[in-house]
Amino acid sequence: MNWYNTLIKDDRWKMYVNGIEETIIISLGAIAFGILLGVIVALIKYVNKKYDRFKIGAKVCDLYLTVFRGTPVYVQLLIMYLVVLVAFPTRTTAIVTFGINSGAYVAEIIRGGLESVDDGQLEAGASLGLTRTQVMLFIILPQGFRRALPALFNEFIALIKETSIVGTIGVVDITKVAERIIARTYEPFTPYLVTAIIYLVIVIVLTQLLKLLEKKLAKGDKNG
Repeated sequence: MNWYNTLIKDDRWKMYVNGIEETIIISLGAIAFGILLGVIVALIKYVNKKYDRFKIGAKVCDLYLTVFRGTPVYVQLLIMYLVVLVAFPTRTTAIVTFGINSGAYVAEIIRGGLESVDDGQLEAGASLGLTRTQVMLFIILPQGFRRALPALFNEFIALIKETSIVGTIGVVDITKVAERIIARTYEPFTPYLVTAIIYLVIVIVLTQLLKLLEKKLAKGDKNG
């Protein structure tokens, strides 16, 4: 292993810092987009099931889920880059692609969380004089989202690792940085090892954040 050529020489560690920044920006953007899209899709499907409304919207959502859960994200990225979002910056293309892909999984996770909430909550909200919209926004959605939290964090972790393919469209993320260093040093092991360690650290940090959040929520339940 040649740590000097990988990190020290020509300040190559700065390349990794820039790669980490790019990965984080794309991941956070995709997560935000994915959550927004996932919540909308989950609510449409949930309302359609409970109240028999938004039938056309539910069918569109089913098509969206089938397509984006049934095809590889790598293929989706290439289609977006070469066909759909040709005029857009590569970072934007990556955020949109991973956001749409993740949204399909987030939607199913949140829908499962919503459906795990007892139907009595709907009746209780109605008995308090709340409208269906208010019941959904202030009673059902917060509980469903909370129950789906562990699965959502797992999806976000998977998304961050999936972004390692963005180098194929020219985005200089962590993995692309390793490839560029390898092209200069002709030694692949250490650059890829550094890349793997960086991803591992990110995953460990997110896992610890999830544990802290779960403890805080559990403490809130106990105090409540």
